Amino acid sequence: MLEILKAIIFGIVEGITEWLPVSSTGHLILLDEFLKLNQGEAFFEMFEVVIQLGAILAVVVVYFHNLNPFSPKKTQKQKMLTVQTWIKVLIGCVPAGVVGILFNDIIDEKLYNGYVVAAMLILYGILFIIVENYHKGKAPKVTSISQLTFPMLLIIGVFQMLALIPGTSRSGVTIVGALIIGVSRGVAAEFTFFLAIPVMFGASVRKLFKFGFDFTGMQAAVLLVGMAVSFAVSIFAIKFLMKYIQNHDFKVFGYYRIILGVVVFLYFGITALLA
Repeated sequence: MLEILKAIIFGIVEGITEWLPVSSTGHLILLDEFLKLNQGEAFFEMFEVVIQLGAILAVVVVYFHNLNPFSPKKTQKQKMLTVQTWIKVLIGCVPAGVVGILFNDIIDEKLYNGYVVAAMLILYGILFIIVENYHKGKAPKVTSISQLTFPMLLIIGVFQMLALIPGTSRSGVTIVGALIIGVSRGVAAEFTFFLAIPVMFGASVRKLFKFGFDFTGMQAAVLLVGMAVSFAVSIFAIKFLMKYIQNHDFKVFGYYRIILGVVVFLYFGITALLA
């Protein structure tokens, strides 16, 4: 029963931090230091990725009409625009997909540690503040996904690729990249949600096959509970973020990342000294 409670807590943290630009990996690594799942290291490595499937499903549910090219409520033009959106999403996913397939194991082995996470939290926190200050008062050049050009998609895709480094935040770095090239906050956030579907689905399937499907009953329960909670919480997190950015910028998340990065750095630094 205690393991199920832990899975609920992990699901809540994943559901909130996956969509807010604050790094779900950073939060899960820190949470794991205090609330370890007693299911083995290999299981946790798979678990923290696969519970993202619940978060993906939340995006599909919230934006089902936007993402459904077969909706009878859409005109033929709207259906074509939806198909174009999917094509743009797939183009934007190419850089992260290629690098992830080729170098995922190396990244996990060399970069998956508290110091890298802390550095990325602080770096992109500062970048958020700089970008928002630079664009303050300026009208965005792109106010709808249909206006995203091929070069813009590749730039956003390259930024999403950078999220393979732990602590970067997939949503955070992708939004930063979009803001830099003049995309509005709303479109940047929404397109980031859509990009997550193939990227996170692919990463989750890859981790599942790497771990194998020989789950114990408790492991299966922990995974399913984590996914279910992540799904429910993600719906609220997505709606909150889209409402929040109607009247606010992303600087608050930048400050939060910097503070969290310092906390993570100090924690792992002090732990290493005391070891």
